[in-house]
Amino acid sequence: MKDQTEIGKIKEGRYIVIEDEPCKVVGIATSKPGKHGAAKARIDAVGIFDGVKRSIVQPVGAKTYVPVVERKSGQVLSIAGTTAHLMDMKDYSNFEIPIPEDRKGHVEVGKEIVYIESMGKRKID
Repeated sequence: MKDQTEIGKIKEGRYIVIEDEPCKVVGIATSKPGKHGAAKARIDAVGIFDGVKRSIVQPVGAKTYVPVVERKSGQVLSIAGTTAHLMDMKDYSNFEIPIPEDRKGHVEVGKEIVYIESMGKRKID
């Protein structure tokens, strides 16, 4: 799910959709309006799920999409290799999620973990 907002209202640390991928904003540079044009903003962001750095340059008044990023908790039902089978603690839905390398020792069967969900994708936080 995503909402619409203006480029000028986006701040560092917030989220934005670039190339249909939810990204966290790491830097914003705004130029002054020129003789024939409007002020422009350059936004540098890093993908939440893939870690790829992306940037866009658009007028400050232009509309863009902002993803709805939710932090949820789930209980680990089982672990198979690098994949964990989780159950959401609110709606009790079951799904599989990959385990990142740096979190392998922390994910155990029966424990409750926090994960991020946005635009149909999930990642262990």
